[in-house]
Amino acid sequence: MFTNELKKGTRVLLRNGWYATLEDNMKGNIRLATVEGYVTEMGSVYSHDIVRYRDANGIWGAVQHTPAQEKLRARVDRFGM
Repeated sequence: MFTNELKKGTRVLLRNGWYATLEDNMKGNIRLATVEGYVTEMGSVYSHDIVRYRDANGIWGAVQHTPAQEKLRARVDRFGM
C-alpha cells in the first residue's frame, strides 16, 4: 500500500522504531500524526519515514513510497537527518 492511501486513524511504524497514529487523510510528502516517542505529541512526519501500517485486522503490512517521496528521502539523508 502506498502512503497516500493510508487514512486517518491508521496505526503506523516509523523508520526510527516509534509508533504513530495518522491524524489526516492528506497525500504527499508530509502527514500529520500523533507520535509515541520519548513523549507523545502530534506533529508532522515525512511520508518516507512511514515503513509499516496496521490494517483493520491488526495485520502489519509494508508501505510503498512514490518516486517523489524517495527523492525527498535522498535529499533529507544528504543533510544527515
